[in-house]
Amino acid sequence: MGAFPRAMTAIIASLIKAVRQLADPAVLGIAAKSVAITLAVFVAGGIGLYFGLVYAFERFGLEGSGFASAVAAAITAMVAFWFLFRIVALAVLQFFADEIVAAVEKQHYPEAACQARALPFRRDLANSLRGLGRAVLFNLLALPVAIALIFTAIGPAIVFLLVNAVLLGRELTDMAWLRHCGDEPANSPVPAFDRFILGGAIAALMLVPLAGLLAPIIGAAAGTHVTQRAIGNRSQGGLTNA
Repeated sequence: MGAFPRAMTAIIASLIKAVRQLADPAVLGIAAKSVAITLAVFVAGGIGLYFGLVYAFERFGLEGSGFASAVAAAITAMVAFWFLFRIVALAVLQFFADEIVAAVEKQHYPEAACQARALPFRRDLANSLRGLGRAVLFNLLALPVAIALIFTAIGPAIVFLLVNAVLLGRELTDMAWLRHCGDEPANSPVPAFDRFILGGAIAALMLVPLAGLLAPIIGAAAGTHVTQRAIGNRSQGGLTNA
């Protein structure tokens, strides 16, 4: 089997295993916490935006603007949720990555030579902020290209899908790698193509209503499988175990 089909097969297998493990109580608990905190961030942002708009309207002499403020806040919050969910969800998920990686390895890789270790809160916070910064930066850089392609209708969606495939692939595999034998992302054994395919699959899943809420958890679990496979390949001198 060639490298391309082998990689595709491995990524699909990782995603299937990740979806199946959603029935694991440990993973369900992590998913509940992660989704609840992510939604709470947006709810808190919406409430803050509402009071901010009320204050702004009153400053401009627009009395009785509560309803208008509520409508404006709700619309803005929904738009923000659509565009920023991936960024916020991944930032929140960094704080639960230890638990996800541990749950996956406990079930699938109990005899692995390289087991994950928990990271201190300070390191989780740094990883979360770095990922957040990368996501915001590269999406902003992609914005002019997306605007230039807006006449194609589908062009902007493709641009952002490709950008987020790269970003997600890195974040989801680094979650596992940073907790393993090596602690530097640059030393990750996961091939760039594998990262891209995994990231693209999760980026596409995030566009699906409801299912998108679980996409980060599925991606983190699948990223652990992909990383473990890459670690195994490296230890065997690059030979695949697929």
